[in-house]
Amino acid sequence: MVLLVPILNVIDIILGLYWWVVIISVVMSWLVQFGVINTHNRFVHMLGSAVHQMTEPALRTIRRYLPNFGGLDFSPIILLLAIYLVRSYLAIAAAKLVTG
Repeated sequence: MVLLVPILNVIDIILGLYWWVVIISVVMSWLVQFGVINTHNRFVHMLGSAVHQMTEPALRTIRRYLPNFGGLDFSPIILLLAIYLVRSYLAIAAAKLVTG
């Protein structure tokens, strides 16, 4: 059973990295909307496209179940809360596996 702990740690690291990808996606969308960064810049466009492709499938699934809030998108908040809960349960499971 202790062999599962490294696997749970890898999953936790992946979820932690995905957490930051969601945060970057939200911040980039704000910066684009307020005209701070220009999407015609090749690097910004590539980064925005990559972040969008990584986050959009999960956010689209959440948006299907959320009501319309008049232009406000709460799906990143729901996704971040879900990631937090999964990481918490992974930590509890790893602690139980270690302690027996």
